Amino acid sequence: MAKSCLNIARSLIGMLILFTAGSAYAAKLQPQTLKAWDDSVKAVERRIVEELGSQNRFLALDFQDTAQAARERKEVLAGKIPIKQLVIESNGKEIKVPDGTINHWRGSVFVPGVTLDFVYSRISNPSADDARQEDVLDSRVFDTTTPGQHKLYLKLQRTKIVTVLYNTEHLVTYKMKDKDRASSSSVATKIVEIERLSKDKEREKPEGHDRGFLWKMNSYWRYQQVDGGVIVECESLTLSRSIPSLIAAIARPIINSIAHESMERTLQSMRTRLERAQRLNVAAM
Repeated sequence: MAKSCLNIARSLIGMLILFTAGSAYAAKLQPQTLKAWDDSVKAVERRIVEELGSQNRFLALDFQDTAQAARERKEVLAGKIPIKQLVIESNGKEIKVPDGTINHWRGSVFVPGVTLDFVYSRISNPSADDARQEDVLDSRVFDTTTPGQHKLYLKLQRTKIVTVLYNTEHLVTYKMKDKDRASSSSVATKIVEIERLSKDKEREKPEGHDRGFLWKMNSYWRYQQVDGGVIVECESLTLSRSIPSLIAAIARPIINSIAHESMERTLQSMRTRLERAQRLNVAAM
């Protein structure tokens, strides 16, 4: 589901452009920044594997204080879209990111009137409708040879004071746990900024040697069949350049607010697309 979490990444890119466009200096992905990202991904994926192995709980929202989990699940089933910013920890300590910024968010939405089988069919066989999203200039699935996964190409554009273009590739994996639960993940295997030389000519910048608005992007999804529909949950992880210290106090709350709104739009869009696809599917029967 790479396309569905792109709203968050695009908004973060926009804010970083806004705050750094005056100098427009290049940023290099440093080894210590990449190590912090790798450590963060390992910590998040280790937790996710443990949670998905649980027999009694499944959604990440369920692995909270019992009262808090019940309250959040009630909100989802009532049609709300609860969203939280998360902190990544390893051995009980928050992972620090030198020369970079990791944004980690989780949200969930209830899609009424659909079944898990239908949702899973959309995950494993994305249609053209799934690619219709703001700032996605081109998209295609280019490898479906391995069962349970496919590779996806996306060309992204963000315009905010300056225009930023990216060629990206994503490895999407998906698995049905049982008749009521499924999961998927999208890991960006390539993110390169594009330099437009002319109207019809472009050149890719070296990966990790660009303006640093988006270096890494992962998303992790869970889907649970419940009475009347399916709960869809998204957990997103992105890496970008660090925020200049002089503006960090002002910039961070704004970036967080936009990321929150972007996750909400992403999940609302997911619900709208699935409901529309289900109506068309019923009409075609």
